[in-house]
Amino acid sequence: MIDPNLLKNNPELIAKQLLKRGFILDIQHFISMEKERKKLQINTETLQARRNVLSKLIGQKKNTHNNVKLLIDQVLEINQKLKIIKSELNILKNKIHIFLIEIPNIPDKDTPNGLSSIDNKVISLWGNIKKYDFFIKDHVTLGNNVCGFDWNSAAEMSGSRFVLMKGHIALLHRALGQFMLDVHTRQHGYTEVNVPYLVNYNSLYGTGQFPKFKNDLFYVNHFSEGSNKEKYALIPTSEVPLTNFIRNKIIKENELPIKLTALTPCFRSESSSYGQDTRGLIRMHQFEKVEIVQIVHPKKSIEKLEELTNHAEKVLQLLDLPYRKILLCTGDLGFSANKTYDLEVWFPSQNTYREVSSCSNMSDFQSRRMKSRFRSNCMNKTCFLHTINGSGLAIGRTLAAILENYQHSDGSISIPKILQIPYMNGLKLISLYH
Repeated sequence: MIDPNLLKNNPELIAKQLLKRGFILDIQHFISMEKERKKLQINTETLQARRNVLSKLIGQKKNTHNNVKLLIDQVLEINQKLKIIKSELNILKNKIHIFLIEIPNIPDKDTPNGLSSIDNKVISLWGNIKKYDFFIKDHVTLGNNVCGFDWNSAAEMSGSRFVLMKGHIALLHRALGQFMLDVHTRQHGYTEVNVPYLVNYNSLYGTGQFPKFKNDLFYVNHFSEGSNKEKYALIPTSEVPLTNFIRNKIIKENELPIKLTALTPCFRSESSSYGQDTRGLIRMHQFEKVEIVQIVHPKKSIEKLEELTNHAEKVLQLLDLPYRKILLCTGDLGFSANKTYDLEVWFPSQNTYREVSSCSNMSDFQSRRMKSRFRSNCMNKTCFLHTINGSGLAIGRTLAAILENYQHSDGSISIPKILQIPYMNGLKLISLYH
């Protein structure tokens, strides 16, 4: 969440910043709640002070054997009033908390103003887009032709937006995940982590999926009876368990930055997607992704966002896939982000770029929700950490991009040279005849 003090001290400025991303902040409602909270807080403190005075008098009079019944009655009356006021105060604090956690992050000063994706800024282009002298097939057709996809069996098992991969396509999918992990751990200095795929609601709240995106998740229910069982959701991304590694912790400053990576399945309902996005590997209910996360000092977060984005770009460059780097505008930012780069890989069949990675600086937005801090050496106090995350990369979409960019006129697909040995056991070409 954003710093509540910013909202208390200058609500108009915060409202103006949030309006850039299309969020209308109800300032008057917040001011009204804060005014009532202060009133209840003062009344509580006044009554507590009065009770302390009376309690002290009761102790003094008891020592002199004076009658203290009247004083005791006054204390009891104050306790009853305190009980009512504290209840009202707690209810109001909860309302203020709910109000605050539904406010998105404040855009960074470098984030361009805009209302939608058409206002995003192209930062750079990389790679050469190939010219084809034959009819370009999409990744679904290519995968089907080499018997690498089985959509019908997957649909019978699980429903739509699932796929069963076989043979060399399954091998390529696995190879991509291992290759990405190796690049990030061996070249970029990330620590590989094996994380849970089921997380509790507090973890989802910490990274910002709860409560705003609760309808985009899949939930797991116990078959056994009993309402006191822990409730779980399947992870929408390993950002959730990786970032929650620091929840409720105070990190030593000399331990920063913390760099973590994981390869996991991800589960999303994708209830709002439609059209061509529902075809193939672009928007699946289950997909695999390599996530990269950095936990950093606040003064380093802008620099580290650039570094992390470069790490994701390196994977695309090694695979020789044309892509562009996009700086998202204020209206296209994710809920928890204040600055985001999207990496979009070229899809020949669609004659356009499609997102394969999103790299974001969350500033202290997530760490405030998770109560994650570090102890500053020079100031001898604790401060909120900054969190950065990105896809390094989405494996299904990368696989789809390889199928399309490396296709031949006969429907066969070349394997990127970087993957041939050892990841693909020397295989150079996927075709129907293998």
